[in-house]
Amino acid sequence: MTAAVTVLAVAALAAGCGSADGREAKAGGSRDGAEGGFPVTVTDCDGRKTTFSTAPRKIVTSNAASLEMLLRLGVEDRIVGTGFPPGKGTLPGELDARAQRVPVLGKTVIPKEKLLGSGADLYIDTFASMGNMGGAATGPTETEFAAAGIKHVYLASTACAPRKKVPQRDLSAVEGDIRRLGQVTGTSSRALQLVAEMEKKVSGVRKAIADVPAEKRPSYFFFDFDAGTKQPVAVCNRQVANAVLTEAGARNVFADCAGDFQRVSWEDVVGKDPDWIQLGVRNRGSAAANEKAFGEAEQFLRTFPATAGLRAVKEGKFLRIGSERTTIAGVGNADTVRRIAATLYPDRLGGGEGTDGVAAGGAGR
Repeated sequence: MTAAVTVLAVAALAAGCGSADGREAKAGGSRDGAEGGFPVTVTDCDGRKTTFSTAPRKIVTSNAASLEMLLRLGVEDRIVGTGFPPGKGTLPGELDARAQRVPVLGKTVIPKEKLLGSGADLYIDTFASMGNMGGAATGPTETEFAAAGIKHVYLASTACAPRKKVPQRDLSAVEGDIRRLGQVTGTSSRALQLVAEMEKKVSGVRKAIADVPAEKRPSYFFFDFDAGTKQPVAVCNRQVANAVLTEAGARNVFADCAGDFQRVSWEDVVGKDPDWIQLGVRNRGSAAANEKAFGEAEQFLRTFPATAGLRAVKEGKFLRIGSERTTIAGVGNADTVRRIAATLYPDRLGGGEGTDGVAAGGAGR
């Protein structure tokens, strides 16, 4: 998609604004936290502005990331459809049932004609490129969106990631997306509550591992099993996963790679020889199916000649945590931080906690 990317950032901020350590600047202005404080202006990655005079009434989401945020904000009655619908069990607790009721406009990328004819007044994209979502379709142009009466925005934490000048080392960009979605939908109080809950969880991890020097923190490889095994895909330092791993006290072995995702070689992985490997598989729709996929990913690493000798493989240091919980922006990123940290630092955080119905780590699995 070649059109400028509209991200959820209030006009008071310049596009891509952040501090030297990678933390996103927080939205300012008198409306921050006010319910129904309209008009609200958002900017794109190039500084172009889009103004909402009222809260949108019919919203379409590109995938589960913005869908989950909207559900948590309590505006499910305004969601008229989604693409890349979350598989059953992908979202936690009662959110799962609510997500399953959302109309599916496309099993992957929503067809252009269906999106433009959806009657939506807002479309929220997670990525600036459909390629990052496993799709190859060409979406509507900004002119076509405007002609259909649809405002088009993106999640800043993922859409602008490749263009950032600094790595994502914390969840402030994700929190910013949640706050600003709250502004756009008139649900700022709920958004601020969600962000406060995230910060409480992450701050607990920070305190627990504060005295562990950076160079002593375990190295960590996110194995994107579903991206293919012929040539691995690394999560780089602009991706949300880098923030999740960093906050959890892990050293992303590909943190030196600028951007969000990048094809690497198995020789590169072997050269990193990680202490821990996350088996990142996408939700299959049931605990049994997820278990099977995790097992297949682990079996590949144990039997593939290039990886069989890796320290993490020989010691059985695997974490079974789904891809969506690590690489997609959302409130659940804070839970993933806690789960990873509890596995890496069991003496400080109470031991490894299973995810996706499967215990994390452990040899002989």
